[in-house]
Amino acid sequence: MLQKIKSIAQKYKDQVQVIRAHLHQYPELSFQEHNTSNYIKNILQERGIEFESIADTGIVATINGKSPQAIGLRAELDALPIQEENNTSYTSKNKGVMHACGHDVHMASLLGTTFILNELKEALPFTIKVLFQPGEEKLPGGASIVLKEGFIEKHQIKKMIAQHVAPSLPVGQVGFKSGMYMASCDELYLTVTGKGGHAALKETYNNPLLIASDFLLQAEQVINNCTDLPCPSVLSFGKINSVGGATNVIPDQVKLLGTFRTFDEGFRAQTHKKLAELSDQLAEKHKATLDLEIKKGYPFLKNDQDFTEQCKSAATEFLGSDQIIDLPLRMTSEDFAYFSQKVPVCFYRLGVRNELKNITSMVHTPTFDVDQDVFDHASGLMAYITLNLPL
Repeated sequence: MLQKIKSIAQKYKDQVQVIRAHLHQYPELSFQEHNTSNYIKNILQERGIEFESIADTGIVATINGKSPQAIGLRAELDALPIQEENNTSYTSKNKGVMHACGHDVHMASLLGTTFILNELKEALPFTIKVLFQPGEEKLPGGASIVLKEGFIEKHQIKKMIAQHVAPSLPVGQVGFKSGMYMASCDELYLTVTGKGGHAALKETYNNPLLIASDFLLQAEQVINNCTDLPCPSVLSFGKINSVGGATNVIPDQVKLLGTFRTFDEGFRAQTHKKLAELSDQLAEKHKATLDLEIKKGYPFLKNDQDFTEQCKSAATEFLGSDQIIDLPLRMTSEDFAYFSQKVPVCFYRLGVRNELKNITSMVHTPTFDVDQDVFDHASGLMAYITLNLPL
C-alpha cells in the first residue's frame, strides 16, 4: 500500500502544483472565499466526488468506505490582508491579499489526498469526510461555525487530521507533538477616556496616555506576579493610538490593542476577571473611563496522545525516521483547536523551507513562499496516514 500510494501521489503531483499556483494567484479573505470555493467544487465535480456546502463558502467532500463512521481531513480556504512582494509566475493578482499562511498549499495538498483516497476507496474500512473550511484567520473562526452547523454529528466524525506548513522545518521533514500543542488566544481592546487640553496647562487635563501606561504596567504584572501560574502564558499589547494629540496637545482618548494566550481554561477565565477588575480600579483611581473588551478567541489545541502517535508512526513508515521531528509547545493559535475539543485530533507540521533556494520567510510575511518539492510527499503522506489508522 505504501508504494501504491507513493505511485498515485506522483501521478497527481503536477496537477496539485497547478492547483496550488491558481489558488495562490487568486486569494480571498476570510468568509469571502466564494471563487475559491467554486474552483474546488468544480475540481471535485470533474472527478465525480460527491460534496455539499457548509458554513456558506465551506465544502464537505465524501469518499464512502465500508462504514459510515468517518475520519475528517481539513484544509482552510482563506488568505490574509497582505500585499505580496514575491516575483513568481504565481504571485497574487488580488491587490492587498495573499496566501501568506500556506492555506493554498493545504487546499492543494488535501485535494491531492482526496484524489488518492478516491482511487483507493474500495480499500477504505471507513468513510472520509474532506473539509475545506472558511475563515480560519478571523474570529469567531470558521471551525466554530462548522461545528455549530453539526459537522461532527451529521457526518459521524470520529477523528480529525490537519497539516500546516512550517517554514522553520526543511522541506521533506514533518513535525508532530502529542498532547497540548497550541495556546488559546483572546483579543484585548481597551479604550481610555480622560480629558484633553493644552499640554502646558497641567491642571486642566487628565492625560489618558498616563492612565493607559498605568494599565499596561499593572496588566503585565497579572502574569509576571502569578506565583502559581499553571502553564505558559502571554499577555502583550502591540498597539496604542491616541485620538488626536500632538507635542503640546493632550488627547481625550487613547486605544490599546493586545492579546492574551494560555493553555488552561480556568486560568484564562481568572485572568479575564482580573483584567476587568484592574480596568475598574484604574477608572476610579484616575477619575476616567476605561472600557475593556475581551474578545474570546480560539481555545487551546490539544493533539490526542494515542492518535497522534499512530499518525507519527505511519509518517515514519512513509518518510523514514530521519524526517520526523518532535515539535515544541507553541504560543500561536489555530481554530482547528475547536475540533480538538470535540474529537481526537492530530495537527502536524509540514516542512517547506529551502535555504539553498532562499525560501526562508516565515508565515504572515509578504515574502512567504514554499519549496515546491513539498508536493512530492504532502498529499501521499496524509493519504497513507489516513489509511493506516484504526477508527
